[in-house]
Amino acid sequence: MLTIVILTKNEEANLPRCLAAIPERYPIVIVDSGSTDNTVAIANSRGCRIYSNPWPGFAEQRNFAIDRCDIDTPWILFVDADEVYPRSFYDQFESETVADSAIDVMMVPSILYLRDKRLNHAPGYPIYHPRLVRRETVRFVRNHTGHGEAVLDTCKIGHGDIPYHHYFYHGEIIEWMHKHVDKAAQEVRLQPTAGAVMTTRGRLSVLLGRSWLRVVARFLYHFVFRGGFLDGVAGLEFALMFTWYEATIYLQAKAGIQAR
Repeated sequence: MLTIVILTKNEEANLPRCLAAIPERYPIVIVDSGSTDNTVAIANSRGCRIYSNPWPGFAEQRNFAIDRCDIDTPWILFVDADEVYPRSFYDQFESETVADSAIDVMMVPSILYLRDKRLNHAPGYPIYHPRLVRRETVRFVRNHTGHGEAVLDTCKIGHGDIPYHHYFYHGEIIEWMHKHVDKAAQEVRLQPTAGAVMTTRGRLSVLLGRSWLRVVARFLYHFVFRGGFLDGVAGLEFALMFTWYEATIYLQAKAGIQAR
């Protein structure tokens, strides 16, 4: 009924916790994009089926899993290696309300953890991602950022109420910044894919464009308006990280304009 797909590259620190939360009854497919650590060995120890494909982007890698990894179950759940889905999520899926529903895609909410501290306010919930999909009817496209994924609005969309837990940051600030400089470069020019489902956040981001005011607004949104100050030091750290990210996008956009 359900196959779990995990996209990996050098995830030895995250993968054990991710795998431990997945019930043994579900087959697990790993799509690895060139790990040089113990990621593949950890996956082998759990009995996962492992495929390799150079990283093409989230949307393309998820489509590779759907089309090229010999999955024959009706449903696929995409789980990133730094995410944990609670047992209640799987129990709900197996109920008639989900497994036998008419939807093609379930948008699943998330809860973010910074240094293993749960952020209850700063990210601004709910945050939804298309993670549970029907294999035969769904393919992914790039979203407006250029590095994320979306599904087409021809799909029947449902929204879940059980969040997964996203342990997105453990303190590796230099690595995080390097990765997000590359992401920022892709976000300089927001280009929504025609017909792709957009979240409210995505539509607002495109509407606001690339004004320097977004940098200030990003901090105020996370730390003040969404109550990030209630998350203490972790809330401040989160707000500063993503304000830096917004500033990086702005500066790259400004540099591009000046270079023309």
